[in-house]
Amino acid sequence: MKNKFEILGLIITGFALLTQFYLIIENRQASITETITRFFSFFTVLTNTLVALFFITIIFKLKQGPFKILSNQTALTAITTFILIVSLVYQFALRGIWQPTGMQYLIDELLHSIVPLYVLIYWLFTLDKSALELKPVFTWLLYPMFYLSFVFTRGYFSGFYPYPFLNIPEIGLINTLQNILVIIGVTAILFSIMLFIGKIIISKRTVSIHQEEN
Repeated sequence: MKNKFEILGLIITGFALLTQFYLIIENRQASITETITRFFSFFTVLTNTLVALFFITIIFKLKQGPFKILSNQTALTAITTFILIVSLVYQFALRGIWQPTGMQYLIDELLHSIVPLYVLIYWLFTLDKSALELKPVFTWLLYPMFYLSFVFTRGYFSGFYPYPFLNIPEIGLINTLQNILVIIGVTAILFSIMLFIGKIIISKRTVSIHQEEN
């Protein structure tokens, strides 16, 4: 079966997102409109959605319109980095203060642990030179910048902040800025590490191919 790894990745990610959407609607404490808006205010949800859209793009070979930006290995490198950030932030900053049970526990593990690990492994096995172009990869840093702009603008007017480390009214502006700088720094470092690892992998593959040809 062609694209079996992409299909499996889409099934896992799609199931997690759709179930999370059902759970947040089922347990809502605000209006439907507000609840849906809050759902898409989480970086976890948005980034897992990017993962799903990437797999859809590959499976159906979509290269036009809005899918064009996702139809390359550079996008995969960026998305892999961001989904790993989702996992790292959850493991080190949120797991201790959020203890879900039942189905919510399963979905949390899928969104924050299983999907990130799956995407990382997928990236390692499908990596090629185009995934390591610096300028396009770092252009993707605009994604978290736009996200933060949205969160703070909406938070100012609605009072809702999706994460405690971004909650300016609760922890103050200075602490919030420090948290942002740490996350941005970790993201940049992770980008660099992935590019470094990618170059090593590509180099070894190239040597291996040359040896087989000789």
